[in-house]
Amino acid sequence: MDFSAALTLLLALAGLIWLIDKASFRARRQLIAGKLTEPVIVQYARSFFPVILIVLIIRSFLFEPFRIPSESMMPGLIDGDFIFVSKFAYGLRLPVINSKVLSTGQPQRGDVIVFRLPRDPSVHYIKRLVGLPGDHVSVRNNQVFVNDSPFVLKPDGIYRGRRFEGSELKLERIGSRQHVIILASHLPSTDYEANVPPGEYFFMGDNRNDSEDSRFGMVGFVPEQNLVGRADRIWLNWEFPHWPNLTRVGTKIS
Repeated sequence: MDFSAALTLLLALAGLIWLIDKASFRARRQLIAGKLTEPVIVQYARSFFPVILIVLIIRSFLFEPFRIPSESMMPGLIDGDFIFVSKFAYGLRLPVINSKVLSTGQPQRGDVIVFRLPRDPSVHYIKRLVGLPGDHVSVRNNQVFVNDSPFVLKPDGIYRGRRFEGSELKLERIGSRQHVIILASHLPSTDYEANVPPGEYFFMGDNRNDSEDSRFGMVGFVPEQNLVGRADRIWLNWEFPHWPNLTRVGTKIS
């Protein structure tokens, strides 16, 4: 059970306790005791119901926090980043059943998106959207082509730090947007070619040679209903057991 499902269950339980007490037991207790008293469980239900409701609304329709658990989106996102994901970027979905009730926008090529892994929806991945429904995508020696048009790559220096020391950095342009990718020097590139099916999307990590993404069978194409939201900002970086890195707070995800 995911956190939204747990919140929904707690909300329903608190509301049911509060409602049953108000409908059946409250007047009887007042009549017997001569004053209005509440059992502890009813007090908790009445107090926590609005709190749970507010948290559920924020997580389901506005923003949801996630933690970056891997290095697949380096150098822009690193292990230990905590991010806010915009849940209303592409549409409002009901919690638990994940059914869209209102469309608010369409995913754009180049967006960094959190999605549920198709083969195991309880697992969340974060990658960059490369191929839209109907696109022909090919990857040859880390050069991405969409509908036979290459993404422009320009040298952007050498990476310093962690286990990717000395790896090549490239500035990749997708339309009018650009971001930095890393090409791990000690890992091979993975070539790929396919057409993106209708209603599905093709994703890649910015750490191109160290990313488990749509090029591999365990991820594959991602259906539209599996999209969780667009990654917007970093609100904290904390790689335990070290101290938080406050310099990353508020960084916009591009």
